[in-house]
Amino acid sequence: MENIIEIRNLEFEYTSYDDDGNVSGTNKVLHGIDLDVPKGQFLAVLGHNGCGKSTLAKHINGILTATSGTVTVNGLDASVEDNVFEIRQHVGMVFQNPDNQLVATVVEEDVAFALENLGVPTGEIRRRVDGALKLVEMYDYREHSPHQLSGGQKQRVAIAGIIAMKPDCIVLDEPTAMLDPKGRREVMDTIGMLNDQGVTIILITHYMDEAVQADRVIVMDSGTIVMDGTPKEVFAKVDELKAHSLDVPQVTELMYGLKKSGLDVPVNVLTEQECAEELLKLRHGKLQKKEDPGKSGDDSSIPCIAEVKKLTYKYSVGTPFEATAVDNVSVSIKKGQFVGVIGHTGSGKSTLIQHLNGLLKPTSGEIFIAGKNIWDKDADIRSVRFLAGLVFQYAEYQLFEETVYKDIAFGPKNMGMSEEETDKAVREAARTMGIPDELLERSPFDLSGGQKRRVALAGVIAMKPEVLILDEPAAGLDPKGRDTVLDEISEYHKKSGTTILLVSHSMEDIVKYAEKILVMNRGRLFCYEDTDTVFSRTKELEQIGLGIPQVSRLSHLLAAGGMDIGNDIYTVNRAKERILEITDVK
Repeated sequence: MENIIEIRNLEFEYTSYDDDGNVSGTNKVLHGIDLDVPKGQFLAVLGHNGCGKSTLAKHINGILTATSGTVTVNGLDASVEDNVFEIRQHVGMVFQNPDNQLVATVVEEDVAFALENLGVPTGEIRRRVDGALKLVEMYDYREHSPHQLSGGQKQRVAIAGIIAMKPDCIVLDEPTAMLDPKGRREVMDTIGMLNDQGVTIILITHYMDEAVQADRVIVMDSGTIVMDGTPKEVFAKVDELKAHSLDVPQVTELMYGLKKSGLDVPVNVLTEQECAEELLKLRHGKLQKKEDPGKSGDDSSIPCIAEVKKLTYKYSVGTPFEATAVDNVSVSIKKGQFVGVIGHTGSGKSTLIQHLNGLLKPTSGEIFIAGKNIWDKDADIRSVRFLAGLVFQYAEYQLFEETVYKDIAFGPKNMGMSEEETDKAVREAARTMGIPDELLERSPFDLSGGQKRRVALAGVIAMKPEVLILDEPAAGLDPKGRDTVLDEISEYHKKSGTTILLVSHSMEDIVKYAEKILVMNRGRLFCYEDTDTVFSRTKELEQIGLGIPQVSRLSHLLAAGGMDIGNDIYTVNRAKERILEITDVK
């Protein structure tokens, strides 16, 4: 099969310069990459943060030029400057954040932008724009403002802009990282459809379930390709993947655990359907029905730390754009709880949590923190923000000081802590987030992405809030970085007793850490229950646009086939335990 991309012995190093423009150092990030990508292939690229995935992608699109070695796209040498313009017509690139790619105020104008710059005739632009929008199912939104769309819709508009250029290949760098499960499905459906039509796809992702859909998977580490094969071949190597800071699909991990426990099952299963078929071969047993788990203990004696009463919030009141983001929500959060907050994009969850530390003022209703109405006439809203700390998505964007120490110390100093108290708070928060002392005098901007994230979290923890609110704290991190950050937060919760609200699109993360789950849907409270109770309603969760863990879907397939392992399955360990009970393996 003819190759669209051929890479030979690719080396690349970034060069840094001092204030006078002199070279101050280099950082080699790609080491002898050899890669052929046949036309029409769907290639997934995996690897931890900083392994060189995005740098490799930028060479394929001509954004970066090799330090040494060659990159050839459709026979064109990417190191020749005169070829770059044509290469970018062959290879389109879609980035992680759709907001960074949208330039116009109307969807169809955004899709037409590149075509106009290419000098495509007006009639042809019209045909291409309409065709691209129809292909990604966004034609009905052609006269909308891009910024009024959901994340998934924005990303599909960004993809339409690339499709309209009629590229032979599309490189997508974590295009679903900022999307909810519904948005992720929309984008992945679009990618699959394009590949079916012959477009070569190169997808960089941290989501293993997306990589499973590819024809081929490569794994990068330290600037080299360390694994290369079909999804079945690559994901069968569970230990090797984990050694490279990566994960495997839940059903693969389940079968790996069952095999280690003595069951004769294949490890290289990738989907819940495959997994169910293999497990149902073992035994058509039936586990005794578990009682409805109900609430996990009586918490009536625990005081409330945060309470929302009949909260309604409307944006742009009195204008044609008036919209209700939160609609008559009431909820009480007990002191010391770890609460997961989930909901589709636009469900109102971010608007809700921004009320808890006074960033937004209710249109109607009341907010209480530690028993005090935060919007009473005599309330000090500044002190409320010390009680309820809020860490935004991509928290590293909150960093601004000269050193890590100063950045973490900023909050405590503003609270009026003494120098001694501040020093103690900084060092405790740094230890909590796994930041070694030697990094404290470094510039936060010299750190890795994961380290920056932990510094930003430490800056809020150092203020010792009663409530810590985290909006997607692991977004964009590789599996190991994600687990490290969330494990550190969980350990902090256990030691400090701080109430934590974790907002996430990852159901797997939520069920691993949260005792209770608050579900928002279209501005209203859908439910607020313990984790077992919420995930016994998996069908309803899917109906409101939420993803459920892969093992939860597996449990439904097993039940339909006569192997009932309960309707409270949402972790791999619980699924494994129940299956081992059925199969009499101890």
